[in-house]
Amino acid sequence: MEQIPEKEQDLEQNTQTTFYIKEIQELLPHRYPFALVDRIIDYTAGKKATGIKNLTINEPFFQGHIPNNPIMPGVLQLEAMAQVGGIVLTLLPGMKGKFFVYGGVDKARFRRPVIPGDQLIMTVELLAFKRNRIAKMQGQGFVDGQLVVEAEMLFSLFD
Repeated sequence: MEQIPEKEQDLEQNTQTTFYIKEIQELLPHRYPFALVDRIIDYTAGKKATGIKNLTINEPFFQGHIPNNPIMPGVLQLEAMAQVGGIVLTLLPGMKGKFFVYGGVDKARFRRPVIPGDQLIMTVELLAFKRNRIAKMQGQGFVDGQLVVEAEMLFSLFD
């Protein structure tokens, strides 16, 4: 896969580094209960983003996963990271309004449970972008500074 251009003139003229929920909703189509990013706290154009998901006992998945010991499903941790990656992708030149879906997940590891009260902090970095259609990204999620989830993710433009 070809590397992302690093020249500033090749990237959108977006110097914004934080995005709140209304801005996230303008970039991503996900809505409750699948909107899994509450805020982008750091964004580097064309390279990476860091987002947060605040987890409360009111999350719909905690009711059935797992009763008396609620944990965030690993697939939803991956989905949350994918949504952070979606911010990076939709802010690439010419990608506004486009939607990317998972093409694959490699090397996914879950290090400890994510539970109600946790704040999942996810950083997703763009590794490669090919033909304006296929992206490879690396994501990591942390709770209280401890690595809880990591994966390499492939994305494909959904037409």
